[in-house]
Amino acid sequence: MTSSKKNRRFAQLPLAAAALFAMSGVGPAQAEVPARFYWKTLTGGSAVPLIVESISGNANPFDPSRLVSNDANFDATLAIAGYAETFSLLDRSAMAAILLPMGRISGEARAVNGASVSQSASGFGDPMLELNVNLIGPKPQNNIPDAMRYQPGFSLDLLADIAVPIGEYDNKQTLNLGQNRWYGRIGAPMTMQLGAWVPGRRTTLELLPAAWIFGDNTDFVGRKLKTDPLFQLDAHLTRDFAENIWGSLDASWYKGGKATIDGVEGSKRNDVTLGLTLGYKINDNLNLTAGYRSTVNDSAPDKMRMDSFMITFVFGWHPLIEGSRRLKQE
Repeated sequence: MTSSKKNRRFAQLPLAAAALFAMSGVGPAQAEVPARFYWKTLTGGSAVPLIVESISGNANPFDPSRLVSNDANFDATLAIAGYAETFSLLDRSAMAAILLPMGRISGEARAVNGASVSQSASGFGDPMLELNVNLIGPKPQNNIPDAMRYQPGFSLDLLADIAVPIGEYDNKQTLNLGQNRWYGRIGAPMTMQLGAWVPGRRTTLELLPAAWIFGDNTDFVGRKLKTDPLFQLDAHLTRDFAENIWGSLDASWYKGGKATIDGVEGSKRNDVTLGLTLGYKINDNLNLTAGYRSTVNDSAPDKMRMDSFMITFVFGWHPLIEGSRRLKQE
């Protein structure tokens, strides 16, 4: 590798776990995994994201089961704060994160007698814990030379999420931030490197097949809500436009997740969303991304309609990088 390429790679080393959240959002909001979320960085790094999202549609965006309310319209403003750590587990790259959703949601639906019914909720949703461990791919980046030599090639991870049902919940209404039940996800994130791994020219194809599993809500307005497993497939084609700017074409497909309320069965989900993401590295510690998503097969009354716009700020740090910076300044 030439000296100029080494310098470019060193200058572009992602600081700690900042790249983990340089994205359009993840977690309870819509359960959609963002582009470049599972890129690997130096072990021992930390990041704090702040995600703000505006969502409208006919399903509660705090509920990843995507329970659709026909003829309903919801508007929500979400903020998601979190913390992430990268580390080495059994000589494989790993990440652990916690995300806490909060915000407000309001909705209006038409009752059987034709009258309009309005509900609203605000406060905190269910916090989500995540663990991601690499199974196939390069060894962990334990130091700066490891990071300079790193190329993902083909990378396959094992992902596990679980949401803790302690969010705000009112059993007298259907619209809530908390879901009053345990739920989680098992997935296999994949990253495929396309072409040279040089800052400003990096291109990836990223896939996430996953399955969401839901416990029962035994007090859903005095009734019992059961939800079948929901299959998820996310895809992202990402490309660097410059050393500090990248973009992504995003698509998601959800299948299954049939809801049953006191024995009355609903319809299975079969939803497709398309979107765009733009990311910008402001400096070594701060990343900014903006993304837009919308459902495309949403003309039928029982289909999910959802439009969302999200802005994310991420502050990340790593002792090795911070130490190197101080030495250079001295």
